[in-house]
Amino acid sequence: MKRLIFFGVLIIITSSCATEKSNASPLSTSFYSETKGSDSDRGSKNSIEINVKENVNASEISNLIATFPQFKNTALNTEITALKYSLQNYLYAIDANNLQGKNRSAKDFEKSYKKIQKLRQSLNKDDDEVLNRYLVRLKTNMSAIEDSIKGN
Repeated sequence: MKRLIFFGVLIIITSSCATEKSNASPLSTSFYSETKGSDSDRGSKNSIEINVKENVNASEISNLIATFPQFKNTALNTEITALKYSLQNYLYAIDANNLQGKNRSAKDFEKSYKKIQKLRQSLNKDDDEVLNRYLVRLKTNMSAIEDSIKGN
């Protein structure tokens, strides 16, 4: 009888506790409030009309940055760090409504992306596939953000 009650409670507890991957956004609340442009800036011609905190693509980019794997090749890891840095700056620039910063960060991302494409030739097949998945998802999400910015 005790065993039955124990397993019943265990099933109830485990079925009621669901876990989800959290969004580890690189945008902190203090940075968000400090860099947010004034409301009068929003009416300008070159404004970026996208809310990074509510954008699914920006959230996925943040999660990809946080979960990016490490590889045995130190040169590749160094370039991946530069890629992550440019992506964070890209999201910050969009959030701060900084068009020049967004464009500069996008160019930095492209440079790092091209260097990574050259460096990944030395990886084994499994690592190459993992890296490719991350890079494709990053490019896809950046393209979606760019399309939504141009569509506004």
